[in-house]
Amino acid sequence: MSKILCIGEALIDMICTDKGKALSDGENFLKKPGGAPTNVAAAIAALGGNVELSAKVGIDPFGKHMVEVMKSFGVGTQYMLQDANYFTTFAFVSLMENGERDFYFNRGADGQLSEADIEAIDLSEISVIHFGSATGFLPGPLQAAYKRLLQEALVKNIFISFDPNYRHLLFRNNTQSFINQSWYFLERCNFFKVSDEEAMLITGGQTLESAAAELLKKTKAVFTITLGKDGTMIGMDGKTEIIPSIPVKPIDTTGAGDAFVGAVLYQLDKVFAGNQSFVAKDQWRKIVTNANKAGARTCEYLGAMEAFKHLSNNIFE
Repeated sequence: MSKILCIGEALIDMICTDKGKALSDGENFLKKPGGAPTNVAAAIAALGGNVELSAKVGIDPFGKHMVEVMKSFGVGTQYMLQDANYFTTFAFVSLMENGERDFYFNRGADGQLSEADIEAIDLSEISVIHFGSATGFLPGPLQAAYKRLLQEALVKNIFISFDPNYRHLLFRNNTQSFINQSWYFLERCNFFKVSDEEAMLITGGQTLESAAAELLKKTKAVFTITLGKDGTMIGMDGKTEIIPSIPVKPIDTTGAGDAFVGAVLYQLDKVFAGNQSFVAKDQWRKIVTNANKAGARTCEYLGAMEAFKHLSNNIFE
């Protein structure tokens, strides 16, 4: 049986529930397991997919919690390693009154996933690999492991999915490094998803249309640009079109993009065995339509993992 492999960050989001307060003034925090590829893996499993997560956490209560949460969704954890020398990574976030986020990133074990760890993965059973965390482009072992796994996927002709997940607070002093590394993956993957902001940042385009044109010109992948409530732009065969979403009353948009990606990969693996050559235009439209539904439904609940508990492939056409 084929499997999907997600690689990258697994961390704890500590969300300040004292609205409008800076982290230094906040007193109450809510613990939430997260990390973009971790969310994608949970979404795939919730939909009924067969998925493994390659990530590293600490041997501490938070790392144990991360592993237990993944197991509760049905995500395979044999490549989810615990490191005795590093604490589980934390991201502290508070929403200020002006709408800005007060953010502090305490990086630990997630950045220590190494090339040696990658070598231990049995890729013979993997049909799709998803690269989906901005932290994979930060200096450290994970950066090298990321590129190593990409090269292995190319050699073995494994379907490659990519989501850059730009975080300004991580790259505000070195945005060009993020852009350069993103292009390396964009030019080699089979499918990628970006937000409208990411599309314009990476391409340098001043409009969505010019950004999409640049992506069509420089990449061979089928790609999607998520547009929130306005749906998703899909690019393939030199053209773009917008697939509408479904109307919902959003409570929390956290994890919507990860649910979208998870739904795309679930369908590719289950229906088309991750082989892009068998996916016609109409089939891609159906895949994105269903993924839009998964993303929209996620917005109806508070917190990504809570939302994923309510995901089901019954929402698909």
